[in-house]
Amino acid sequence: YSHRWEIELGYREMKQYMLQNSLTLRSKTPALVKQELWGMLLAYNLLRFMMCQMAYSLNTVMPYQIGFKQASIFLVSQLQMLPAVAPGRYPEVLRYILDMAESFVLPERMERTYPRAVKKRPSRYATRPSRRRNSA
Repeated sequence: YSHRWEIELGYREMKQYMLQNSLTLRSKTPALVKQELWGMLLAYNLLRFMMCQMAYSLNTVMPYQIGFKQASIFLVSQLQMLPAVAPGRYPEVLRYILDMAESFVLPERMERTYPRAVKKRPSRYATRPSRRRNSA
C-alpha cells in the first residue's frame, strides 16, 4: 500500500508542481502533445534522479524522504546557472548540490493510526438476534 501511495504522490508532483495545475498542454498537434508529455516525464525523472543522488549522499535517507517541491526549485536554479560555470568547476557545483541535500529532508510520516476497514452501513430494518445452536 505504501509503495502505491508513493507512486500516486509522484503523479501529484508532476501535475501540481511541474505542470502548475494547468489542465491543458500548449501543443496543437498530437505529435507535439506526445513530445511535450515525454519532455515532462524526462524532466521529472531527471529531477528524481538528482534527488536520489542527494539522498544516497546522506546514507541514512531514502529518496522519498526528500521534499520534491523545495528540492526541484533548488535543482532547477542550479542547473540553469550551469552554462555560466566553467566546465572544470562542474564537480564543485555537484558537491554543493549534494551538500545541500540535508536541508530538503522531510520529517518522518506518521503511520496509520486506525486499521483500514469497510464501514458497516446502518440498515433500515431491525436484525434478528443470532441464536446459538446447541450442539449435541
